[in-house]
Amino acid sequence: MSNLPATSLLHLDQQLCFPIYAASNAITRAYRPLLEPLGLTYPQYLVMMVLWEQAPQMVSEIGRKLHLDSGTLTPLLKRLQTQGFVLRQRDTADERRVLVTLTEAGQALKAQAESVPRSMACHLLNSAVDLPQLRQELRQLLQTLTQGDTPSTEPTSTSPKERAA
Repeated sequence: MSNLPATSLLHLDQQLCFPIYAASNAITRAYRPLLEPLGLTYPQYLVMMVLWEQAPQMVSEIGRKLHLDSGTLTPLLKRLQTQGFVLRQRDTADERRVLVTLTEAGQALKAQAESVPRSMACHLLNSAVDLPQLRQELRQLLQTLTQGDTPSTEPTSTSPKERAA
């Protein structure tokens, strides 16, 4: 299968998933002090960005854009509604569909949130990482992972790239 002993494949430093997981946690922690004054968590901020881009939207469309299932998205939307940022309404033509709209408070929050991406950019620009390239590579990885079936238990290649996954 590979040039590495089987046990070394189980070493944390051989995993692609771990640095992605750890970086995701670190990014979420970096956003926290920026989002607390807005009364938002990072997942709520993502929902609001989708709605600031285009509102109203169906819950299913928001979920598709954020790669979230309705079981995860519904509690986020309920909390945003309780905070007065969004309204959820059943579609009169099809009651299975729920339309999400911004309230005046939700729309007004956009002006306060505009400093968040700039603050994060300043934080991340201190890094030696090529951010546009990294963003593109992560989008490609996400597309690959969401297109196919679950991973096979048998490797189809022994390339160094695949051994490091």
